[in-house]
Parts: sequence; structure tokens; C-alpha cells
Amino acid sequence: MVDNLDTDTIQRLKIEVAQAALKYVRPDTVLGVGSGSTVNAFIDALTAAQIPLKGAVAASLESERRLKSAGIEVLDFNWVDSLDIYIDGADETTDFLCLTKGGGAALTREKILATAARQFICMVDIRKRVNRLGAFPIPVEVIPFARSYVARKLIGLGGQPTWRQGVFTDNGNVILDVKGLDIVDPFALESAIEALPGVVCCGIFAKRRADIALISSEKGIDTLLAQPILK
Repeated sequence: MVDNLDTDTIQRLKIEVAQAALKYVRPDTVLGVGSGSTVNAFIDALTAAQIPLKGAVAASLESERRLKSAGIEVLDFNWVDSLDIYIDGADETTDFLCLTKGGGAALTREKILATAARQFICMVDIRKRVNRLGAFPIPVEVIPFARSYVARKLIGLGGQPTWRQGVFTDNGNVILDVKGLDIVDPFALESAIEALPGVVCCGIFAKRRADIALISSEKGIDTLLAQPILK
């Protein structure tokens, strides 16, 4: 992970990787759009490119607002038969394209759209490329009634959960950010966390990895394709 980039460089890298993602957007398709600052740059690039779409499905209310402001029709996902492509950012990605997501608290809708899409494109800058997930706290969306119960169970899994106070998801739930997890097997840990009663979704994206990761650095855009993971 690279941490010593200034603010202007980081923003430039976000814009560059967002523009690189445009080549995967085909005309007259339904596009899934995630959330976050890199996605905001992508929506700006999509607006400028004027690619004709059947419509878009947004993973957050903020992305929905931005898409509508850009004149892009936002579709209700319940009325969408199939999703051609989903484009989003991430808080971390490994070279196997397992991700940490949810820094913006939209992880549940993001995971739904990523899973439903035929192709999942992840856009990140070089700071987000890691050897192993876990440096960024793992967000867990929890129904408010079960917050303390789930927190105790997460401690039992080796984590150190913190309630993201004052934050509610677009689904009306709360977020626990979990530090200290030893993520040797992201598949197993994702399954274990999401099996806890009261958990809506966790921010590990291993069962549904990205198909392609676009990683921007000062050297250009690096394109990673999902490779088989040997267990």
C-alpha cells in the first residue's frame, strides 16, 4: 500500500482510473454504479462521454442523485431483469481481486449489485492495492436491535469492533467497523460474519470478487484479471 501521495495526486489518479473504466461501458446496456469518491469521478466521466444507456442502477442514494443530475435515467432494481456491468471502487484490493468495501456505508447494496452483474469492474488508485485484506477496518452492516450482540460475536472472531456512531445506512441500519481480524481466508471469514444473526452484510467481497481491477498509479493504469484461487 502506498500512503505518501498528496491530495492533488490522489484526485488525479481517481479521475484517470475512472476514465479508464469507460471503455467497459457498452451502449444501450443497463449499468450498475457503486458509490464513493472514485465513483463520483466515474459519473463525471460518464456524463462527459455521453454514452447512450438503457439506464443505471445506483448502489446509494448519493450516486442516484448524481446520476439523475447528469441526466441519466435511474432504474428501480426490482424492475431490472439483468445487470450487464457493475462499476465501483474499493477500500482495499488484493491481486486476487478480493476486496474490502463499505467505507461509505453502502456495502449491502454494492454487494447485491456486484453479485447480480455479469461483470464487476473495480476502480482503485495504487494506495488501495494490498497483499492481504484487513489494514482497512472491515465494515459490517447490522440491524440496530442486534448491534451489541453482533459486536460481542465479532470479538469472539478476533476482531475489535467500533460502532460508527451517528451513521445510518440507506437501509436504516448501523455500521460496526472491525479492526484486528486476521484475514488469512477471506472467503471463510466473510461467510462466518454474514452467518451471524443480525448481520445484514459484511464488507469483505471474496465470494463475489471483482472480475477486473483497474489500478491507477503515476506509472499509468494496471489491469488485473481475476485468477483462480488455490486453497
